[in-house]
Amino acid sequence: MLQDGDIAPDFELPTDAGGTLKLSRLRGKPVVVYFYPKDDTSGCTIEAKDFSRLAPEFHKAGVEVVGVSPDSVESHLKFRGKHDLTVRLAADADKAAAMAYGVWAQKSMYGRTYMGIERSTFLIDKAGRLARSWRKVKVSGHAEEVLAAARAVAN
Repeated sequence: MLQDGDIAPDFELPTDAGGTLKLSRLRGKPVVVYFYPKDDTSGCTIEAKDFSRLAPEFHKAGVEVVGVSPDSVESHLKFRGKHDLTVRLAADADKAAAMAYGVWAQKSMYGRTYMGIERSTFLIDKAGRLARSWRKVKVSGHAEEVLAAARAVAN
């Protein structure tokens, strides 16, 4: 399992903005990568809207924010449009990034077990190391907490 201080695993994923996002190309500035289970579900929508609402503050601090889920680019585009999202969304269809970060995990709901994304966020510093990680995230107040940590890392 990844620990704070480890080098963040690199990934290259297609995004809703067109093209691809390669994490290592963002070195030199802090990056927030948040993994979420599914576009347009209640918790994921609240989380994406919170990060979008705070996007100007992240930008002002020089911090890039990227949401990652196994959903397709097309799904991300619909999700963005429906909720006026401003954060970039990356499609991890083969779940390689999720597995590299240890967030593709066994989950259970209503007595049924299945594999899925464990809602998690990683703050990566300018050198590409994990400055802070949040696992099994509770959405309420999370984006604000991440912004406070990101501001400290950006300075």
